[in-house]
Amino acid sequence: MADLDALKTKYLDGIAAASDEAALEELRLAALGKKGEISLMMRELGKMTPEERTSTGAALNRLKDDIDTALRAAKTAMADAALNARLATEWLDVTLPGRPLRQGSIHPVSQVMEEVTAIFADMGFAVAEGPQVESDWFNFDALNIPPEHPARQEHDTFFMNRAEGDDRPPHVLRTHTSPVQIRSMTEQGAPIRVIAPGRVYRMDMDQTHTPMFHQIEGLAIGKDISMANLKWVLEEFFTAFFGIKVKTRFRASHFPFTEPSAEVDIQCSWIDGQLRIGEGDGWMEVLGSGMVHPKVLKAAGVDPEEYQGFAFGMGIDRLAMLKYGIPDLRAFFESDLRWLRHYGFAALDMPTVHGGLNK
Repeated sequence: MADLDALKTKYLDGIAAASDEAALEELRLAALGKKGEISLMMRELGKMTPEERTSTGAALNRLKDDIDTALRAAKTAMADAALNARLATEWLDVTLPGRPLRQGSIHPVSQVMEEVTAIFADMGFAVAEGPQVESDWFNFDALNIPPEHPARQEHDTFFMNRAEGDDRPPHVLRTHTSPVQIRSMTEQGAPIRVIAPGRVYRMDMDQTHTPMFHQIEGLAIGKDISMANLKWVLEEFFTAFFGIKVKTRFRASHFPFTEPSAEVDIQCSWIDGQLRIGEGDGWMEVLGSGMVHPKVLKAAGVDPEEYQGFAFGMGIDRLAMLKYGIPDLRAFFESDLRWLRHYGFAALDMPTVHGGLNK
């Protein structure tokens, strides 16, 4: 076999003279690779006598370890030298202020929902919640909506699938939060005063409608509640929400669950293409309302001969559009970070009972 001392000197001198890691890698392959000199020598051990194999194998292993140690030391030295060179040319002013982290924002829907809840809470309304997948009875029958009503057709409502052979009426994605009112009256009885905010679903999609949107409904049941109380509550709410005295106008309408029923307009004007609430000679429809129908009270277990009250419902998304000048409802659900940064709110921008924030 070749002189191991000469082989050792050859590779250690080569490692010491290497200028970069690529040269070190070539030396490693030449010595320790599968076809390297030392690896080939290790294969010859099988042809030797036991005594020669023992002594030569030990010598080859020592040589292999010496070369591997030298390679690792050379790589470490090169890395340290590169780091020192980098540190000599780069610098950092540690006295500079830290880069601010970009913070998330509160969605306008969440902001307006908090504002609306705070205002009605100040008037004594509790918050009630219910399931988004409702039974046919809670969503339609208990609200005096007849079988032939358009809302009970597939072009207006999302119906859930029933198993084959199951003849029960299908569940639906609730089309309004009115079922929460029925559940609240059923559980609590009367008198009662609640608001029901939440998601609702309808088969509709354009600039001012989406298949899923947010709604808030209010219910007040007592022994001496009238339309006059309804008008006062709504005018107080709009005044607090928009931060300016807002007049309302009631127009006769029809809803299966209220009698009498009324659509409510708020005073507004258009000046240079800008909508201004609470001034001018114009009117804008914003919600539906009325006195709760006796059949609805009876379905919820409330005696219509003893109690009466009002109910109303409005879109939270639309309120956000009106107050904060958002032109397109579809943008609410597109998760565009640029839109969210523009229309969103900081975490500390908390609403008050006097109308929240006026951007």
